[in-house]
Formats: sequence, structure tokens, C-alpha cells
Amino acid sequence: MSTSQKVVVVTGASQGIGAETVKAFRKLDYRIVATARSIKPSEDPNIVTVAGDIADPATARRVISEGVARFGRIDTLINNAGVFIAKPFTGYTSEDYAAVTGVNLNGFFYITQLAIAEMEKNKSGHVVCITTSLIDHANSKVPSVLASLTKGGLNAATKSLAIEYAKSGIRANAVAPGIIKSPMHAVEKHEALGAFHPMGHMGEMSDIVNAILYLDAAPFVTGEILHVDGGQSAGH
Repeated sequence: MSTSQKVVVVTGASQGIGAETVKAFRKLDYRIVATARSIKPSEDPNIVTVAGDIADPATARRVISEGVARFGRIDTLINNAGVFIAKPFTGYTSEDYAAVTGVNLNGFFYITQLAIAEMEKNKSGHVVCITTSLIDHANSKVPSVLASLTKGGLNAATKSLAIEYAKSGIRANAVAPGIIKSPMHAVEKHEALGAFHPMGHMGEMSDIVNAILYLDAAPFVTGEILHVDGGQSAGH
């Protein structure tokens, strides 16, 4: 088994930004460990798929152990999996809370711990979290306390990880998207959603993927929250 090729783990990899991220890293000749609840096996020998709930620590263990067993290393982790539920704060149920915190927080914590432990062996690695621009620019038309609670926590954790591991060769960054054209949003809603952005339109999945690729290729960048949001975080 050759261990010279870099290996990236992508969560939430079955569709949308996660699936596009997998395609982009394969074009760069990375080997991939892709995970999602409903992900299907891949015919590409350089892609390992692991089906499971990322909120479950057992899934995280399988993802990292299978990646190391197959490819010998973990270089980059893309924490893309996320749950977003827009409700008035008092309308959230205990089930909503469990679903959002499970994926957004537990899904980050368990797999990131294991991935960094592998990165430490090579004194090199990179963690990228996908968060949201709503953390920095709340919008009364998009009630999002659970997103801000969880994804805001990831922004803070990103900076903390960046400092903790700065001298260990391991970087941590985040991408904070605006509203992106993806399977999450029906086409008939695109015009209305685009109006939330100062630039007047939604972003493309490629905008987020390109930001991820930039961060992964930028060795002097760590602790950065890169807003890809059509100007939302700057103001209105």
C-alpha cells in the first residue's frame, strides 16, 4: 500500500457540497474517506465509503480506522455534515435540539479527536469546518438560534484548535457560507433566498468547494473563518 498520496475525510458526503468536495479532491488525486448516513459504495478504489450517523462515536471510529487501514494516513478532515432547522426559538422541540446538537457538535467532536490523533503521528494535518454566516450576521427573517449555538461553537473551536496545534503542524480553519444553491433549497425559492445577500444572488456549491481547496493549499493560514456569503457578514 502506497501512503504517499494525501487522504481526506469528508463528512456529509452523499450529496450537495459534500459530494462536490469529494469530486474536487479526487481531481487533485487525493484518496477519500467519504461518510454519510445514506452513502453508497464507490467503484473507485481510491474512495472508501462509510455509511453511518456521524453523531454516533462508533461511526467516527469506523471512518478513521477504515481510512487508516486502507490508505495508511489521514491528512485533511472536512467537517461538512450539518443539520439546520429554522424555527422561532420557543418553537424548538427536544427532538430538534437533539438532532442539531448531535450532528453539528457530536459529529464534529468525535471524528475530529480521532483525526487529529492520526495527524499528530505525521506532525501534519488540516481540519476544515463548514459553519454559517448567520453566526456573525443574525437575520430576523431566518430564526436560527440552534445553528448559531452549534455552528458558532465550531467557529470558536476552530480558533482554539488552530492555536493548540499551531506548533504541531496541524491547521484548523472554517468556511462560513451564505445561502448556497444545493439540494437543500428548491429552485423556486432561489430568487427570494438570493435577496438575503448584498450581491443579490445565492452562492454556488463550487464557491464553497473552492474555499475549502484554497484553505487546504494555504500552509500559513490557520484559525481563519472564511466567509463565502455574498457580503452578508459585512453588513446590509
